[in-house]
Amino acid sequence: MGTWHKIIFGDCRNMKEIPTESVHLMVTSPPYYNAPFDYPGLFKSYDSFLQLIEDFGKELYRVMAPGRIAAFVTDDMLVDGEKYPVVADITRIIMQTGFRYRDKIVWRKPEGYTRISRRSGVLLQHPYPMYFYPDNLQESILLFQKGQFDYSYIKHLPPKIKEASKIQLSEFNDDKWNLTVWEIVNVLPVPGRLEEGIAAFPEEIPRRLIRLFSFVGETVLDPFLGSGTTIKVAKELRRNSYGYEIDLELKPIILEKIGYSPHPLTDDKIETEVREDSKRLRTFLHQKVKRQKSVTKKHQQVDRRL
Repeated sequence: MGTWHKIIFGDCRNMKEIPTESVHLMVTSPPYYNAPFDYPGLFKSYDSFLQLIEDFGKELYRVMAPGRIAAFVTDDMLVDGEKYPVVADITRIIMQTGFRYRDKIVWRKPEGYTRISRRSGVLLQHPYPMYFYPDNLQESILLFQKGQFDYSYIKHLPPKIKEASKIQLSEFNDDKWNLTVWEIVNVLPVPGRLEEGIAAFPEEIPRRLIRLFSFVGETVLDPFLGSGTTIKVAKELRRNSYGYEIDLELKPIILEKIGYSPHPLTDDKIETEVREDSKRLRTFLHQKVKRQKSVTKKHQQVDRRL
């Protein structure tokens, strides 16, 4: 069975290419608010970031089919010494658009892969109360639902689709999908990798979510597509997909990741569209990241001398 995939380079606050109530699952990771080594200075303020989520949330509610799930992979952010409650604010905003809060899964990363800073080191230097700041090993996978799902839907599925979509209970239990904590290795920061400089999540996250919350042949959406992980996994699992990415500079990375070919050997169809509201951000962000790393290195050298 062939699948189709449409990638639009443009702002996901306007998803005019998607018919109303036609998306069966959304899986995405919004830009981490001004993350020092991924998106430094991308947003003018935290309020502008929240406004993006609010505007997008309204459009998301329009395109989602009744009863279906929207999953956000996100986390609170530490920027210039200030902690921002991203998880709480996204939960509040998406609920205000009309979604129900269904659940939260904690994605726990291996201890050896803390990436930006080891904040607990403050207490090692000053072993007294009030100096404690924990190292972060987790992100949240927030699950929202548009109303209630009509489970009679499953009874009317073609037998082949129903069987192909069935979840293997041995995998469900053995890999501990049943828990609210998923231990999954993050994308390792190996130099030269395809996703270098992109805050990509591991394929295992969309793989689990797509299998748990959609059926073969249905449609998955990732409105902040990044390197294209969600579409790659959706294609492998025989789901159709839409992807929105505002950064046109990511186009060759996305097409390489999803295995695009002008002469495909399968029945899968991949279409791209570039809108006027797309931008070129990757070069700009890379330059800012280099400056950020340089400043951080100088601060660390000063701290060691002190």
